[in-house]
Amino acid sequence: MTAIVSSGNGAIAQSRCAPGIVVPGTGVALHNRATGFVTTKGHPNEVGPLKRPFHTIIPAFITKDGKPIATFGLMGGAMQPQGHMQVFSRIVDYGQNPQAAIDGPRWRVHEIDKTVWLEDHTPADTAAGLEARGHKLTRTSWPSFDFGSSQIIWRFSDGGPYLGASESRRDGAAVGF
Repeated sequence: MTAIVSSGNGAIAQSRCAPGIVVPGTGVALHNRATGFVTTKGHPNEVGPLKRPFHTIIPAFITKDGKPIATFGLMGGAMQPQGHMQVFSRIVDYGQNPQAAIDGPRWRVHEIDKTVWLEDHTPADTAAGLEARGHKLTRTSWPSFDFGSSQIIWRFSDGGPYLGASESRRDGAAVGF
């Protein structure tokens, strides 16, 4: 869930993962998702100082010129970092509105079979281009839960109203009041 209040402050909540513990005096909520760490000696994600293992708590808060403009997230396990960048790039690099960016076809380099998974509404020329470059493709049916689920609240650049966008691949809604 993502939220922005009238003062412009925003928050992202991932309550499924939170034990409900907040560090006194800080407002920092702890989570219980340290599954990326392992105790195996020599493993890249072995517990230790300055380690940053892969894990899936990666909500985003976007600023421009020091001012908040958006809060968003994309849940979905190993798809999260890939999906975050796809949605963000569609908005920033291609000028799509947040809802169009969320609804656009996603791809995924699958962590197990290493093929590039594509949603079935991916343009045919995109798929052909990937195959021509030697990528092995796996096509999925719509709607697929393999590509994450995103929500965004975006503030218009003039400091005006907000735009909410919610994932069309699952149930949910962008609601303002």
